[in-house]
Amino acid sequence: MSMSTDGPLLEVRNLVKHFPVHSGVFGRVAGHVRAVDDVSFSIPRGKTLSLVGESGSGKTTAGRCILRLIEPTDGRILFDGSDITELNRRQVRSLRRRMQIIFQDPYGSLNPRMTVYSMISEAMAVHGLVPRHQRRERVEELLRLVGLSPDAADRYPNEFSGGQRQRIGIARALAVEPDLIVADEPVSALDVSIQAQILNLMEDLQQRLGLTYLFIGHNLSVIRHISDYVAVMYLGRIVEYGPVEAIFNACVHPYTRSLLSAVPEPEPHRKRERIILRGDTPSPINPPPGCHFHPRCPHAQPECAQWGQRLVEVGPGHTAACHVHAPAPEHLASPTP
Repeated sequence: MSMSTDGPLLEVRNLVKHFPVHSGVFGRVAGHVRAVDDVSFSIPRGKTLSLVGESGSGKTTAGRCILRLIEPTDGRILFDGSDITELNRRQVRSLRRRMQIIFQDPYGSLNPRMTVYSMISEAMAVHGLVPRHQRRERVEELLRLVGLSPDAADRYPNEFSGGQRQRIGIARALAVEPDLIVADEPVSALDVSIQAQILNLMEDLQQRLGLTYLFIGHNLSVIRHISDYVAVMYLGRIVEYGPVEAIFNACVHPYTRSLLSAVPEPEPHRKRERIILRGDTPSPINPPPGCHFHPRCPHAQPECAQWGQRLVEVGPGHTAACHVHAPAPEHLASPTP
């Protein structure tokens, strides 16, 4: 795959992932879980896009589809200008050198029977990147890069704290010199003080190595700290997208506003109105017609249940999908199947 210097590194177009639901003795398909439902976005080189939303919104599924860890139902995924949904298994394996993942659980993502050296050098051997006699030196270099002592190479995962394990996971991802890293809630299982250290490490590595991040999370304070762009997901769809400051200072969609209202205010004298959403998140097996958010929206209008809403521009690079706060021109509105 040739490397291009123009355009976004990653471009996702109309990504769909539906999981079949089986029932009965014969396991017939009774329906589908619409985990990701027509999602599109792009990430410029060297930047960070964060996917944010409640649990079950489809963030992690989208990230794993991009890496082809699970196969998308429909849509296109362009990495460095090439559509990777058309690649076979062998080609995908070669591609994975340029696309890596940092997992959420630093305890479950490392093999307890392997030393740190074995885990990090394994990827080098699989992709034939570093000669055997140079791997030890390269592993120690990576450990220093993520803030660990080189003698950690001979130890096992159970000998490290959670933050140290996540640093090992980052070193393992860097072992194959990737261009894109999908970080799936990489700090949610860590103490707050350790979270800051890992986030600062990731930012430093991005600047030094030119990495591009797809950051998946739900902690909006973390998202604001690390992101260049933010995409807010609800029930498998992106409802608002834009530069990080536009999302945090001038958000439009009622769902985004409700998420931001839950962020603790550090200044005691400043008050923030808490927006409490009514009801529970609908089932992704049978999502509501029209705007998926309308059953819980405090500003819902009758047309919200009848017509689908596409993302429309509400500011420079800032889009939202809302009939009330970001009405689309008539020719853009389309009925939901």
